[in-house]
Amino acid sequence: MRRLLLVVLLLLAGCSTGTDAVQTGTEFQFVSPGGKDEIRYDGADRQPIPPVSGEDLMTNGKQIAVSDFKGKVVVLNLWGAWCPPCRVEAPELEKVYKEKAAGVEVLGIDVRDFDRTAPQDFVRDTGLTYPSIWDPPGRSLLALKGYPRSVVPSTIVLDKQHRVAAVFLRDLLAEDLLPVVDRLTAEK
Repeated sequence: MRRLLLVVLLLLAGCSTGTDAVQTGTEFQFVSPGGKDEIRYDGADRQPIPPVSGEDLMTNGKQIAVSDFKGKVVVLNLWGAWCPPCRVEAPELEKVYKEKAAGVEVLGIDVRDFDRTAPQDFVRDTGLTYPSIWDPPGRSLLALKGYPRSVVPSTIVLDKQHRVAAVFLRDLLAEDLLPVVDRLTAEK
């Protein structure tokens, strides 16, 4: 049932006239070819992500943005404290963050947690050290045309130029992300 719901959501959120994963243009527009839950982009298929920013979950009033991490591979992860797969995935993302800290930044985007204390408690209790944007309504991702913000958890991996290199519409383990991150950090 969950897979069927995911496919329906992807079809509704990813409708396009393009024939491949990225439409022609200079800005990233998400399309899920064939309803895939793992999509990779190479070469000219990589498009820059529009500005993504928001309020830091742990520090009231402080703003955080993808652009803060110039020259780094960025792993953007949509999560919520209410989401059981996210609770399993978060320590895996912490492993990626700690193992590759020099060239990689993990940035969470906490969605649908309208009471800030629940995700803050989760971050403290789990020992997460990577930052997260607190964005209950999911507004920080509105600029990502066609991206299914209802698919939580999901992860967008950006190369050093902050172009979209991979999208995962499922929960991940460190072993899923490390090969992607290794390949991107090795790129010149």
